[in-house]
Amino acid sequence: MWRVDAMAEVVERAQRGDPEAFRALYRDIQPRLLRYLHTLAGQDAEDIAAETWLQITRDLPAFSGDYDHFRGWTATIARHRALDHLRRTSRRPPQVSATAEDLASWPAADDTAQHAIDAVATDAALALIGTLPPDQAEAVLLRAVLGLDAKTAAHVLGKRPGAVRTAAHRGLRTLARQLETGRLRAGVTRTRDLTLRDMR
Repeated sequence: MWRVDAMAEVVERAQRGDPEAFRALYRDIQPRLLRYLHTLAGQDAEDIAAETWLQITRDLPAFSGDYDHFRGWTATIARHRALDHLRRTSRRPPQVSATAEDLASWPAADDTAQHAIDAVATDAALALIGTLPPDQAEAVLLRAVLGLDAKTAAHVLGKRPGAVRTAAHRGLRTLARQLETGRLRAGVTRTRDLTLRDMR
């Protein structure tokens, strides 16, 4: 993980067209961005993230601000793309998924047990966050997963920083209560992915 002051310089270099700097920004933000988008839009998170990075690439020269502002700007673009996607898909009939035979024939990039364990743990945590009311879930995601400060998260959500702090605090308190009561002894088991679309 990079230091914040060093990342401000990386943002400036990326704006000047340095591909290594852009790669560093992408590698730092993309995993957290995918987790955020997965909770917003489910299985379409990677497509939305790709659209987000395309817009970032296009608009980066006009961006002004430090690394924290860049992360907030990225989250805002991603959120707008996700909400647009949810609006579009709500007007369209559902698409047919790939069959099990199709999936079995696709090669895995890395086929390790640790990767599977990490994915299950991450999915369980995101599913648990997804059980929160939408405003709390999004505040927790922006603050804890993307690591935005209250002011930047508030800008992304169009709310006051105090409202975001309160929503995140309430969400984290609810999650702690759920874990303490032992309701989730063996992890979160859901029959489907819960997204903000499901919670509306």
